[in-house]
Amino acid sequence: MDEFSFIDSIMQKYYRQSSIIKGIGDDAAVVRPVNGFDMITASDTMVEDIHFRLATMTPYHIGYRVLAANISDLAAMGCDPAYYMVSIVIPKDWSKQQLQEIYAGMQDHAREHQMDLIGGDTVSGHQFVVTVTVYGYVPKGYARYRSQAREGDYVFATGYLGDSAYGLHLLLERGKSTDNPFIKRHQMPQPRVPFAQALQPLKRVCLNDISDGIASEANEIAQASGIDIEINFGDLPVRPEIKDHTLKDHKKWVLSGGEDFELLGTVSEDDWPRIQAAAEQTNTKVTKIGTVKPSTENPCVILCSDGRREKLSKSGYVHLQ
Repeated sequence: MDEFSFIDSIMQKYYRQSSIIKGIGDDAAVVRPVNGFDMITASDTMVEDIHFRLATMTPYHIGYRVLAANISDLAAMGCDPAYYMVSIVIPKDWSKQQLQEIYAGMQDHAREHQMDLIGGDTVSGHQFVVTVTVYGYVPKGYARYRSQAREGDYVFATGYLGDSAYGLHLLLERGKSTDNPFIKRHQMPQPRVPFAQALQPLKRVCLNDISDGIASEANEIAQASGIDIEINFGDLPVRPEIKDHTLKDHKKWVLSGGEDFELLGTVSEDDWPRIQAAAEQTNTKVTKIGTVKPSTENPCVILCSDGRREKLSKSGYVHLQ
C-alpha cells in the first residue's frame, strides 16, 4: 500500500475550523489559538483483540467508536471539539478498503461535531492499533475537573447506563449483523457534547465521562475531590430489557460494563434546575442518582440498595465492615 496515495485519499477537501492555518500536508499542523479560550486535548488507543474484535465490529464502527471515546473526554471537560489526529499501526492482512472504512467512520462522526482531521501517522506492524488525539476549546477558567465535587452536591448521570455492555453481550451471542438498539449504542456511541456545551455558563460543575463504568468514574470523582459519594441503585437510569436479566448481570453491565460514554456529574442543589434546563434544551435524559457526602475516612463510593449500604470499588462492591 502506498502511504502517500492513502494520505491523499483521506484528506479533507476543506477545513471547518477557521483557527487552522495548516492541516495535513507538511511536517506538522499549525493552529492559531482562539482568544479567550483554553485548549483541551485527550488521546485514546484501541488495539485489535483487546479493545475490539472484527467479529463484533466492522472497520467503520471501529473508526466511529474510537473517535467517540475521545470526544466523550472533551465533553467531560466541558469543551467544544475542534480537531483530531490519527496514528495507525497496520498489519499486512488489513486491506486498503478496511482502512478507508475506519477513516469513513471517524469522518462521519467528526462531521457531526464540526471537527477537522489535521494529521497523524501510518506505520506497518504485527497488530492493528489506532490512536486518536483530539483537541477542543473551553472558555478560560471553565474547564471541568473531577476535583470540583462538593459536600451537598447532587450526583447525576445522563442517558441510560449499561446499554453498551448489554449490546456487547448481544453481539457475542448473535453476531455483528444484528439490528438492535443496544448493539448500535455499543458500536456508535453518542458523546454528550451538546449537553456539556449547554453547561458552560455554570461556574462549577464536576463531570466525568462513563468509559470504564460508573463504579470506576464515581470513585475517580470521590478520590479527586476528597469526598464520599452515595449512589441509590434504584435511581440509576436502566432500561427494562436489562432489568429483566439476573441481578448479577444487571449490576455487572450497569456498574462496571462501561463504554456508555455518558456523563456522570455533581452540581450544587441550587444549580440543579440549570442542569435540568440544559437537559431539556439538548433533548438529553438526566437523572439524579445520589448525593455528595463529607468523607469520614478515605474517600469512597457507597451504593445504597434495598436498605443495604455497600462500598462500591472500581472492581465491584465489598460489604462495609
